[in-house]
Amino acid sequence: MSALDLVTHHWPALVAGVAGGLLPRRGRDADGAHASDDDHHGGGDHGDDHHGADDHHGGGDHHGGDHAHGEAHGSAGYTTGQRVALGLVAALITLSVQWLWPSDATTGAAAADASASGEWSSLLNVLIGLPFVGAAAVLFMPRQMLSLLRGFTLAVLGAGFVASLWLLSVPMTEGWHFQSIKEWIPSLGIRWHVAIDGISLWLVLLTTFIAPIAAYASFGSIKSRIKELCFCLLLLQGAMLGAFVALDLFLFFLFWELMLVPMFVMIGIWGGVEKIKAAVKLFIYTMAGSMLMLAGIVYLVWANQKLTGAYTFDYLALSRVVLPRSTQMLCFWAFSIAFFIKVPMWPVHTWLPDAHVQAPTGGSVILAAVMLKIGTYAYLRFSMGLFPGPASSLAANLAGIAILGGVIYGALVAWKQSDVKRLVAYSSVAHLGYVMLGLFGVTPSGIQGAVLQMVNHGVSTGALFLLVGVIYDRRHTRQVAEFGGLAKVMPVYATLFLIVTFASVGVPGTNGFIGEFMIIMGTYASERLGVFSGIHTVGAAAGVILAAVYMLSVVQKMFFGPLTNPKNRHLPDVTPREALALSPLILMIFVIGLFPAIFLDRMKESVLSTYNQFKVVSGQAILFADEYNAKLLPEDTFSPAFLKGAPVQRSGEGAPAGGDEQARSDRQAPAGGKLAARGEEAAR
Repeated sequence: MSALDLVTHHWPALVAGVAGGLLPRRGRDADGAHASDDDHHGGGDHGDDHHGADDHHGGGDHHGGDHAHGEAHGSAGYTTGQRVALGLVAALITLSVQWLWPSDATTGAAAADASASGEWSSLLNVLIGLPFVGAAAVLFMPRQMLSLLRGFTLAVLGAGFVASLWLLSVPMTEGWHFQSIKEWIPSLGIRWHVAIDGISLWLVLLTTFIAPIAAYASFGSIKSRIKELCFCLLLLQGAMLGAFVALDLFLFFLFWELMLVPMFVMIGIWGGVEKIKAAVKLFIYTMAGSMLMLAGIVYLVWANQKLTGAYTFDYLALSRVVLPRSTQMLCFWAFSIAFFIKVPMWPVHTWLPDAHVQAPTGGSVILAAVMLKIGTYAYLRFSMGLFPGPASSLAANLAGIAILGGVIYGALVAWKQSDVKRLVAYSSVAHLGYVMLGLFGVTPSGIQGAVLQMVNHGVSTGALFLLVGVIYDRRHTRQVAEFGGLAKVMPVYATLFLIVTFASVGVPGTNGFIGEFMIIMGTYASERLGVFSGIHTVGAAAGVILAAVYMLSVVQKMFFGPLTNPKNRHLPDVTPREALALSPLILMIFVIGLFPAIFLDRMKESVLSTYNQFKVVSGQAILFADEYNAKLLPEDTFSPAFLKGAPVQRSGEGAPAGGDEQARSDRQAPAGGKLAARGEEAAR
């Protein structure tokens, strides 16, 4: 085995060995000298929104001599021999865990396919595991070493972004890529099953792109409890990435719940005046939806076990299950309500404005740019994938809610806000209404526009929250009435705000235009929306006008007119640190706006596959479903590329005799024949 193979296969042990040798500290002078550092700062009461005392102390710069002495003493707490021994112990323990980890014999073919296509099957494992390992390492770092904590966190997040660029090296053809499958709890059919396609690709890249920016911005405004902040940022990153790539429902639910914890902590510790209320509201809403989804998952797994005789939580296998009509509708709502809460959609959106307003700037950026997209992505992947029948029959009604309760309502409420951060929060309700409209319409252009708009919203709204944080750091207020004429004293800030406003409105040449345009065109051409497609299109177009009204209104009030407030006369313009955080987002606004084909081409095959499968399976589900019994669709209803990596199951009562046996032989042939024939039959 070459040195490269050793590093590739045993990198966790190497990381553990280095961490075990370098991180431990000894002695009261090293560990306890500043044990009350966070109490000295006042804990969470002086976070992003209340850090007057932190500014007085200068964050990591106060007591610089004491800190330097503490670090030097801490590094001398262990001898070189002791540190080598600790590193070896950590490495050996990690190696033993790797050797004892159960292997899956069924992954040989998938690994061979990945090797042949130039894909490294462990890449997604590294992307998910890296922030988790980093979070664990942070726990062993002394909280007094603020520069080390910040630098290490940024290094881990930055390394994750660089590693994620490897995903672009493989063409996103139909089916799953970078697939990794390991048995986890065989008795319950729970597997570690992660993979991406052209849809989840851009959401993974969005996550790795946004996280370092949000962390960098957070370190500029938050001065207390830095160790806890770094831990939360890394834990949240790993959970969000896991949710985007998980193809096992148990694994997805685990990541779905895990990402709630660090966001709850971030709002509760570093939030504003009403941070506890906002954090509890977020927790209750999300947990209520999660319990519904868990009930739906358990029932679906139980129904599949009755049909096949084996438990499995695998998404690919459960996609074949057709539940009785009434039960199918209940499970669809159990999943979809959980996702609608996360998006959020009216009327379960009321947690979002409070969470955004009270969250620190970095938390707001991650919440808006990434976490909300997990709701839209999960609806596309799981609600539409597992229950295409109800998703198709309810499409027109759901599209009406997306327009009236999302696009129109969100824009009107945003228009009347006096707090600029709350205005941006309600604008998210409106923009994500467009995303859901594109998904409800179920057209190739609508789905492509929706996925692109997820990325667009993450870039534009993330930039808006950063810009709101810039002005808040100077004035400690977000009331629009407190400003006016800022363009005279902060011309660079005004220019950046105006660019992001144009992107949010959807001006041609910016990223917001192409996504909204494709969604509106897809809505008009949608067969699922039927006679209501024209009405929905008019409503979506009206939302574009309203977006221009509320965004340009706040720009006019904040940046133009007379400079009447004397507190604004000497405000400093954007600092180099703030410009560094904003520049990648500003760049992406124009890259996506001027070169959208870069993004659309890579998702095209996956979107077409998803659309064709939805069209075929929804028709077959209607033919197979009855009022009392669950049934199993034949394997040849799905393309072989979709089922690659699925656990082998026997046919149930609903499958025609010989269907699965024939499908297994078809897996070696290109998809299309049987799928197309069934599509024509379903259409008839």
